[in-house]
Amino acid sequence: MDTSASTAAFGLQGKQGLIRSASVDISMPKAAQVLAERLGRDDLDCVLLFAAPQPEVAAIAGEVGDLFRPARVVGCTTFGEIDGTGYATGKLLGLGLPRSHFRTSAMTLTESEAMSTSALVRKTLSARARLTREAPDWPHEFAILLIDGSTMREDAIMSRVASALGPVPLVGASVGCPENRQGPVIFGSDGAGFRATLLQVRSRCPIRTFRSDHFHPTNRRMVITRADPELRLALEINGVPAAAEYARLLRLDPTRLSDRDFAANPLVVRVGADHHVRAIRGVTADGALQFHSAMGEGMVLTVAAGEEMVMHLERELTTLSLPTPPEMILCFDSYLRRLEAERGNRLIALSRILTRRRVRGFSTLGEQQGGMHVNNTMTGIAFYAPGSVRIGR
Repeated sequence: MDTSASTAAFGLQGKQGLIRSASVDISMPKAAQVLAERLGRDDLDCVLLFAAPQPEVAAIAGEVGDLFRPARVVGCTTFGEIDGTGYATGKLLGLGLPRSHFRTSAMTLTESEAMSTSALVRKTLSARARLTREAPDWPHEFAILLIDGSTMREDAIMSRVASALGPVPLVGASVGCPENRQGPVIFGSDGAGFRATLLQVRSRCPIRTFRSDHFHPTNRRMVITRADPELRLALEINGVPAAAEYARLLRLDPTRLSDRDFAANPLVVRVGADHHVRAIRGVTADGALQFHSAMGEGMVLTVAAGEEMVMHLERELTTLSLPTPPEMILCFDSYLRRLEAERGNRLIALSRILTRRRVRGFSTLGEQQGGMHVNNTMTGIAFYAPGSVRIGR
């Protein structure tokens, strides 16, 4: 038995299946060809491709694009994959969207295009109109945005894209891997790298987008009193060097702060009635804290406490299964969640839930949902068989 690959077809609609999924070890010989054989090439409109980072990944993505043509291939490198076994590493993961149930349109954006509201609106509306003409009777639509996390412009870009899409549900991810110096790769059907890609989808399948984190605010608050918003740097908190104050409040050693500390002890900011995680990316040599999301002077941050991850994930995914289980859940899951799970020896238990609930996706540098860029969060889309549920906007 080949344990380096997993294959599944969900919501069987005849021979091909409603949504198809397969993964292979990216280092295995002819990984692209094996993935194509396992996923199947018939009747696909789009393949979502998530790949472990390695020097040859752009070339492998190009091979996948050639093999699946005329279907488009959209995807990126990851911090880790979520396949049929749950949390995984070193994989080439493909999700196939058949033309029988999906029509897609992908547009690539440079940073300058993404920051121009008028240009973005024109391109987005034009692509949406083409999909409407292709499938005028299909009632459901959504969009996925993949952004190079090294741009540190996700908040502004996400807000503009959401505005251009209007009522269309939007999810996505900041692409990157803190441990990979080569930088993130976002690829389209020709395998080339881009700063951002927006995939718009029209479908016969009802969908639900979601956002979930297992943190709640405590009564310990802090204020950013000096900052460099352009670089997402908190220079001072409560009037003292930021890293030292964060460590004092959390009773941590300020000289040994690590990703695992930040994963287990995030901060949250209140936006309206909700709290959103503002995760810390790292500590600078002069004791500043760099964040994954937008921040600035005067922002009030609250220390968050975490709920037990396994019980929380089970409850959240159960909610998506009421009254009818989805055929598949596509998720964008923060790499900080994976680090916390590793630290707490919960990867196996979480993987069992992800497998049972038919979750596929990857670990991200940041997550998008609606007009929000968030961290230490799981966002995604649940897909349901046509006619199985009624979902209003």
